[in-house]
Amino acid sequence: MKILIADDHALFREGLRHVLDDLTETLTVLEAIDCPSTMQHAREHSDLDLVLLDLHMPGEDGFTALEFFAAHLPATPVVILSASDKRSDMQRSLDMGAMGFIPKDTSGPVMLSALNLVLSGGVYIPPSMLKAEEQTRPTTTQQNTAGLTPRQLEVLALLVEGGANKEIAHRLNLAEATVKMHVTAILRCLNVNNRTRAAHAVEQAGIRLPEIST
Repeated sequence: MKILIADDHALFREGLRHVLDDLTETLTVLEAIDCPSTMQHAREHSDLDLVLLDLHMPGEDGFTALEFFAAHLPATPVVILSASDKRSDMQRSLDMGAMGFIPKDTSGPVMLSALNLVLSGGVYIPPSMLKAEEQTRPTTTQQNTAGLTPRQLEVLALLVEGGANKEIAHRLNLAEATVKMHVTAILRCLNVNNRTRAAHAVEQAGIRLPEIST
């Protein structure tokens, strides 16, 4: 397994390496300290299995790197590791295609559990965000049995209607590359390999999809 850690704090990268030692026996860890070096590693290592990305690094922020991965390595799961506790940062990260948002104060065992969830095709949402979602959108949360984010449920709703990536991007005001990343994540979460089977999986699981205004 090959993992890229993108964070400008050497002490945090070192600590994270120790946590990752318990993730798998055969592990290659690459390190980047800013957005340009993160993207350079991605260009040189298209076989990355996982990217752990900080939002706040010198120069361009992590959102720029997240856009890069959506456009160039959409099948590579990216997990945000951030000290930010802003719900807006969490939501924006997930909307842009991140497969998880893990606060930096998360314990090692919980972090490992979250990363295993992502590597198995799920999406990790921090408890603080889930609690807020339950308060504001209880019905959706209860029916979201596939572990999809609210944005991914919107993409899935249009996908089930037969919308192409370009049309979905236009209706949700997203970049087409971001939609492509969401679709990849959705198919992985539903354990299917095409859109027709995704629609069938939605029906079989009884997933409640949101209504998208035209």
